[in-house]
Formats: sequence, structure tokens, C-alpha cells
Amino acid sequence: MSPPARYLEDFVPGMVFEFGDRLVTAEEIVTFAREYDPQPFHLDDDAGKQTHFGGLVASGWQTAGFMMRMLVDHMLSPETSLGSPGLDQLRWLKPVRPGDRLRARVSIREVKRSRSRPDMGTIHQTTEVLNQKDEVVMSTISIGMVRARASAENSPG
Repeated sequence: MSPPARYLEDFVPGMVFEFGDRLVTAEEIVTFAREYDPQPFHLDDDAGKQTHFGGLVASGWQTAGFMMRMLVDHMLSPETSLGSPGLDQLRWLKPVRPGDRLRARVSIREVKRSRSRPDMGTIHQTTEVLNQKDEVVMSTISIGMVRARASAENSPG
């Protein structure tokens, strides 16, 4: 099931969305690490115990992937989402471990209609990934491009 279609006009600075419930398993941590980030603390619990992590931890890039999946499943409408020109900030704040349950919290910071393309605009947002203890494990400041419902000439204000 796709998220509801949210157009540029539906976003207001200060809005907060919370969603997701993603259980992280040791198997998927190791599988991802083998392919994309084969550092010892992502591949083996014993190797992770020899580091400041104290055990097996997910790659930060995998955590970013978990975040993206939650955004697609719960917030980014296929009708209105137009991609992103990038992130302004990405921080990995706490390790993600097997058994963690992750969710996302998105706070809308700014909404701007494009001057050159009034049929779309950008949303500046902070996205936090939280674990089951309500600890922020990752945060981003990013920009999303979103289709507008009305052109600038036809929209109020």
C-alpha cells in the first residue's frame, strides 16, 4: 500500500511525521556488510567485541537504507515524490545492533515553491531514525522535491 499523495501545499513547516517499525537482524547486518561494508565489526560479533562497539553493529549505510525504505513505505507518494538533490547533513549517532527496532521521525523545516518550475517545489526536512529506547541513532537534514497541486498563479498566497 502506497502512502497518501501529499503535494507541496500539504506540507507546512513544523509538521512532524512518525512511522515505521523495522526489526534489525544479525543475519541482514552480516549480509549487507559482506556486500557493501566488510569491516570486521559489521561481519562478526566476536570481532565487534574487540572494538568500542562491544559487538556486531550495522553499517551506517545500511541504517540509511532502512530509513529510506521507511520513507518510501510511509511518506513518499509515487504520485508526488520527485526525488532529491541530496543531503546537507548525515550523522550516525549510536550503533544499530541486532534486535533493535527502528522507526523514523520527519520534521518539516521549510517548504519552497520553485520559481522556475511552479508545478513543483522543495521540502527541507530533518529525519531522525530512533531505536526502541527512543535514542536517535541517525539523523539527516535533506531536501526533497515534490509535485505541487496547483501552479503558483492558481494557488492562494
